[in-house]
Amino acid sequence: MFLTDVPGPLNSSLLFISHRPLNFSEEKTVYEQCKDIPAVIIWYLGLQFINMFLGIPANLMVLWLIHKNKGDSSTSDIFILHLAILDVLFCLIPPLELANIVFLTTSSTWYVLRFFYGMKDSSPLFLSCICLDRYMAVVHPITFTELKDRQHRAVLALVVWLITLAYAAAKCVGNIVNFEKVFTWMILATFAFMVFCNIAILWVLRQSGPGRDEMHPVKKRAFKMVLIILAIIVFNYFPPVALFPFQHYFSPDVFRCYIHYVAFGLMDFSSSIQPMLYLSKEKLPWANCCQSSTTQIP
Repeated sequence: MFLTDVPGPLNSSLLFISHRPLNFSEEKTVYEQCKDIPAVIIWYLGLQFINMFLGIPANLMVLWLIHKNKGDSSTSDIFILHLAILDVLFCLIPPLELANIVFLTTSSTWYVLRFFYGMKDSSPLFLSCICLDRYMAVVHPITFTELKDRQHRAVLALVVWLITLAYAAAKCVGNIVNFEKVFTWMILATFAFMVFCNIAILWVLRQSGPGRDEMHPVKKRAFKMVLIILAIIVFNYFPPVALFPFQHYFSPDVFRCYIHYVAFGLMDFSSSIQPMLYLSKEKLPWANCCQSSTTQIP
C-alpha cells in the first residue's frame, strides 16, 4: 500500500497496492534485497506458517461448532461462520508466499497473493457485522427481537462478500490510483464503529440492575464479545493505519524490509487469534468429558 517510486512524472500518481514492498528489483528476490535486515521477514513468514498450522484447524473447528450447535446458535454466528471461511482461505497461502519472497523473482504470482491479501483486508467488515448485531441486542432489544428471525443477516453477509471480492479483485490489479486510501479509511471506520459500540453497550450495562452492579448475562456476554473484537482491531488491524502514513519518515530499506512486514504480520495473525478467542469461550465437548471424568476420580 505504497506510492511507487518510479522516475518521471508518474512518480506522484502511480500506486501499487500490495503486501509486497515496493522498489524491489525483479532480478533479486525480496529476501535477497533485505539480506542486511532479514529478521523481520523471517518473523513474518513464521507468523504466516503459524497461521497455516494453527489458524486452519482452529477455524475449521469454529465451523464445526457452529454447525453442531445450529439449534442453539447466536444470531452473530452467521458472521462468525463467514469470517472463519475467509480466514481458512487466507491461511492456505504461506507456501506460495514463502516461494515468492525467498525463491522467485517473477511478479505474476503476486497477483494471486494480492487477491488473498485483499480478502484479508476486508475481514474487519465481518467483525463490524458481529459488533452491530451485539449492539442491537443490548441497546435496542425490542427492534432486535422483531428482526431476529428474518433473513437480513444472510443478505448482509452476502453484501459483505460482494464488497470483499470486488475489493480483492481491485487490489489484485495493483495499479489503481489512490486505492490505498480505501484500506486506510475502511480500517479507521471499522475502528471508530467498534469504539462507538463498546461505549454504547457499556453505558447500557452500567444502567442495568437495581444497584447497577448486576449485569444481565446476555448483555454481559455481548459486551465481552464486542470488547474482544475491539482488542482484535486495535492489535491486529490498527498498526498498518498508524505506520503507513509515516512512510517518508523511515529510510526506504527500513520501511520495506521492517515496518512493512511488522504491520502486515500483526494484521494477518488475526486469522489465528480470532478463532482461538471464539473457541476459548465455547464449551468444547471433549473438555466437558475430561472434566466429568476428573470429578469422578475418588
